[in-house]
Amino acid sequence: MSGNADVSLSREITLLSEYVAGAIDRPLPERVTVKTRQHLLDSLCAIVSGARLKAGLLASRYVAEIGGVGEALAIGTGRLVPAAQAALANGMAGHADETDDSHLAGRFHPGCAIVPAALAVAERQDATGEALLRAVTVGYDVGVRANLSLGFSRPDTVRHSTHSIGTGFGAAAAAAALLRLRPQQVRHVVSYAAQQASGIPFWQRDPYHVEKAFDFGGMPARNGVSAALMVAAGFSAVEDPLAGRHSFFTAFGEAAQPARIVEALGERFEIENASIKKWCVGSPIQAVLDAVTALIAAHRLPVAAIARIAVTMPDDRIHIVDGRSMPDVCVQHLVALALLDGTVSFEAAHDHDRMTDPAVLDLRRRMTLVPSAELTVAKPARQAIVEIETTGGERLRHHAKAVRGTPENPMTQSEVDAKARDLVDPILGAERGAALVARIGALDAGMRVRELRPLLDVPPVVADGAGGRA
Repeated sequence: MSGNADVSLSREITLLSEYVAGAIDRPLPERVTVKTRQHLLDSLCAIVSGARLKAGLLASRYVAEIGGVGEALAIGTGRLVPAAQAALANGMAGHADETDDSHLAGRFHPGCAIVPAALAVAERQDATGEALLRAVTVGYDVGVRANLSLGFSRPDTVRHSTHSIGTGFGAAAAAAALLRLRPQQVRHVVSYAAQQASGIPFWQRDPYHVEKAFDFGGMPARNGVSAALMVAAGFSAVEDPLAGRHSFFTAFGEAAQPARIVEALGERFEIENASIKKWCVGSPIQAVLDAVTALIAAHRLPVAAIARIAVTMPDDRIHIVDGRSMPDVCVQHLVALALLDGTVSFEAAHDHDRMTDPAVLDLRRRMTLVPSAELTVAKPARQAIVEIETTGGERLRHHAKAVRGTPENPMTQSEVDAKARDLVDPILGAERGAALVARIGALDAGMRVRELRPLLDVPPVVADGAGGRA
């Protein structure tokens, strides 16, 4: 064991630091490598797409103006900036809308912070593709467990936002692994990650998805990279931030279970429990759109024949998507779009003008949202029921149980690739979009991460991107 002989370390910090320190040299099971490639591709495409949205544009311009040593690409600027600044900009782009992945049990969006942090440090270190994949995997492992160990109950009653905490720990772990820090140094990185842990759930009131992008992606990505780079530069810290009278658990825990932060490390890979969104909308709406489109496919309903619509959702998350001003997180708006268009495209979900479309508003007036305590505890989670009563008195119903893209109902590789192309082809062009998908699909030890730069560089734009893609 590294560290001072007179310091008594908890089991949790010892196991965690040793696991992170050895991550880059530890082979992954092939199935985990395949799943990590999928989430890496999904996250990178969310960043490319988000670089043309308001949060991504603001962040990339901000870091470009600051400047500094060129270590990693701030996607959308054509410039290399310091690694922590690249992580900030790319993290905000990664959650500039609701395109990125999620982890239900961990209650956060891991990819929008962990992937930008790992990418920035991998570029800085001239790491291999294999090292990047292993760093991303350990980031998901640590981020999820950090949140689980706090023992939070319902997401609508928490005092701290898991969306910022888990991502901060995950980003720090990924960065520390790529820097090949020793166990004692990793302990210090965890200490700085704990000190920087933040997040208050008022992000739900952000009407423009800018602060939310910072809270979910940019802030934790930047903080994680900064923690690891500071320790690599010689910063010392508290040896065990997970134990003692004052610790990570006493500061943030609700019913803390410290042992969960190292539970089944190396046996249970949390990236396998993460979800890739089929729909580029808020996570609680995924099942609703699955149900609506199933009804459309089965009944070919004309809108004029719809008298009433009832949407039943889990009562602990319904508040996140009820009547929101952002189109891609407003469940009533997205149900109306699906019924009018037959599906919900990325462009439609981000078209603010359609929020005032008379046809959309007319359908919304026929709609009722129903909170359900039964669906909150149902397994698999995040189920939804959509019921439609026609003008002829017919009652149609679909209960979406296993959301497409979740571990219970995963998307195929071709579906993941198709989503990626839909996001990036309008920006990069079809040829570069295809090349990016192919390159990530073949990412291994024989490739350097810096080789991705020409495929990821989004041409800068002048428009502000306040609505859809600029």
